[in-house]
Amino acid sequence: MSGIRVLDLGEIMQAPVAAQVLGDLGAEVIKVERGVNGDMLRGLDRESLDEGRPSAYFAAVNRNKRSIALNLKTSEGQDILHQLLAEADVLIHSYRTAAVERLGLTYDDLHERYPRLVYGTATGFGETGPYAHKAGQDMLAQALSGMARACGDPSISAYVHPVPTVDYASGMALAQGILAALFERERSGRGQKVSVNLFDTALALQTLESSTLLAYQRETNWVSDWYSGIFETTDGLLLVLGLFRENALGLACKALDIDDLSVQPTFATPQLQAENKEAANAVLRPLVAQLSTAEAAELFDGVDLLCAPLLTLQEALDHPQTRHNGTLVDVEIEGVRTTRLMGNPVTLSRTPAQVHRGVPAVSEHADEILHELGISESDVQTLRNKGVIR
Repeated sequence: MSGIRVLDLGEIMQAPVAAQVLGDLGAEVIKVERGVNGDMLRGLDRESLDEGRPSAYFAAVNRNKRSIALNLKTSEGQDILHQLLAEADVLIHSYRTAAVERLGLTYDDLHERYPRLVYGTATGFGETGPYAHKAGQDMLAQALSGMARACGDPSISAYVHPVPTVDYASGMALAQGILAALFERERSGRGQKVSVNLFDTALALQTLESSTLLAYQRETNWVSDWYSGIFETTDGLLLVLGLFRENALGLACKALDIDDLSVQPTFATPQLQAENKEAANAVLRPLVAQLSTAEAAELFDGVDLLCAPLLTLQEALDHPQTRHNGTLVDVEIEGVRTTRLMGNPVTLSRTPAQVHRGVPAVSEHADEILHELGISESDVQTLRNKGVIR
């Protein structure tokens, strides 16, 4: 994507993820931050709040970007932004509808002036409709979409997952849409608007579950509908899944070298094995508990039954497959330190995602960016003294 310029006006995670993906693929990304402190994400993790260190949260989704903190409530700030827009291919923002209207940055405001601009917007619930005015957040989208109620365990009424899966998926979807719009622009010469929201993304993540509900009015999920079990071992936990197997319980019994429970009427079908899994697992658990995780996994693998250890995040980061895949990349944070961070999950054989720039400090590149626009050093200092830039 060399030669593509992206303006990232997004905050927190959803929109910045999309901009980082484009940066990983070679686009030039300028992060336009608000006010003195910049992106709110810079102050949301404990290391930045309590210890004053550079934010690891911010670093996770803001590599391969330059930063300028710009006061868009001033006429000078607006003028600078429009100078940047005149040279940009993509604009990404996460403003709510009222805010973007106040700033004069709606798609209708910009598309005639910048007809080639691909305009990406990331919201919580959509730009119109009854929830358009509400602030969005990953866990709110989980709640409103039904995802938090889809636990797969009838003993748990709801579970809000702390990993911001919806934010990340929505950001990746926005990047996908922007790439499609840029590809189409090669044919038409025109930009277009690309919109995502957390609510739709959370619903889309439940594609299988919603299809069964819509088509047959039946609630379903892969945990409750099939035999499964989480087993304690001598040194950890092992997940065993009966998906894609006609007689999963029979295979589990074979792996542990015990009489086949599936010959009993209680466990005679996949549906009965799912309904009565706790009774079956009560027999299996004492046997698995005598084995290490590796030993148990080897036995279940030996009968082609799906299984995997339940690792901690630290264990997963240290896993040999993680090292083999090159999942983690070295990134410099604010010129202070270099650390390992999660890389781009997409692998391209000829033009791989790369780290070509670290994570910026707030407005680290303001002078450089303004000089590229032809603004003199004395005028830059005037803008800084007036609070237009940091």
